[in-house]
Amino acid sequence: MATANFEDGLITVAHFKELASISHSQFYREVKAGRLRVKKLGSKTLIARGDAQKWFESLPEGVSRGE
Repeated sequence: MATANFEDGLITVAHFKELASISHSQFYREVKAGRLRVKKLGSKTLIARGDAQKWFESLPEGVSRGE
């Protein structure tokens, strides 16, 4: 299984989407569903790296085809 390296601190939405390889729409669906926590700093939306790691670890395992 691949792992992501999210250390302490905050990351931007753009950086999170790049790390997670998800679209803008999918990002906000995850937030709305309560699977991903965000922080606000003025008008900027940020994600705690620990929350990003928890989100990543909560994803279901994939199943390989043909094995």
